[in-house]
Amino acid sequence: MELFLDSAVIAEVEEISSGGVLGGVTTNPTLIRRSGGDFKKTIQRIAELCPGPISAEVNSMDCDGMVSEARELKELLPDNVIIKIPCTAEGLAATTILSKEGIDVNMTLVFSVSQALLSAKAGACYVSPFIGRIDDKGEDGMKLIAEIMQAWNNDSSITCKVLAASIRSLAHVELSARLGAHAATIPTTIFHQMIKHELTDVGIEKFLADWDAVESEGRA
Repeated sequence: MELFLDSAVIAEVEEISSGGVLGGVTTNPTLIRRSGGDFKKTIQRIAELCPGPISAEVNSMDCDGMVSEARELKELLPDNVIIKIPCTAEGLAATTILSKEGIDVNMTLVFSVSQALLSAKAGACYVSPFIGRIDDKGEDGMKLIAEIMQAWNNDSSITCKVLAASIRSLAHVELSARLGAHAATIPTTIFHQMIKHELTDVGIEKFLADWDAVESEGRA
């Protein structure tokens, strides 16, 4: 499973990409606003730091506007930037046009198998089911990932990747991988949780203590 960072903070992208595990980055208008940076300059810098797909979201809600914005972004930004478009009727129409032009689309705000299937058939490169937001409604977001993967397994013509989004916990990441999701976009805090385990810390402490003992014996 590809591991993406869900952030528009340059320092966070620098940190996670330095570990050599980062497969891509997803951004959205909210993340860009929180970062305090200029939209295009921020995307440009992130694309320089991470060679994988960088999702940049359009602001228009009509097909013509989405297509126009997407074309402009592809002209101004690095080749690894892909276009993030919401799953609406206008978004599907725009995705169909853009995919025929060779412009990769990440279809976002997906909450059902039907939306995921329509996105794939429209030519989206990634489809992003929002796990956490489904959980917020008291439903099971991971069930949607399982259902989409089942649909994908039943249709060999689908090449669109399932990108688990709105990740809220380490369990979301691990279960997405176990269910066969192609990618997950993960907040920085959860990236930190992924590497930590109390037994690892205990093991390191023991190794260091044993090494100190060996050195002390050698000096005796």
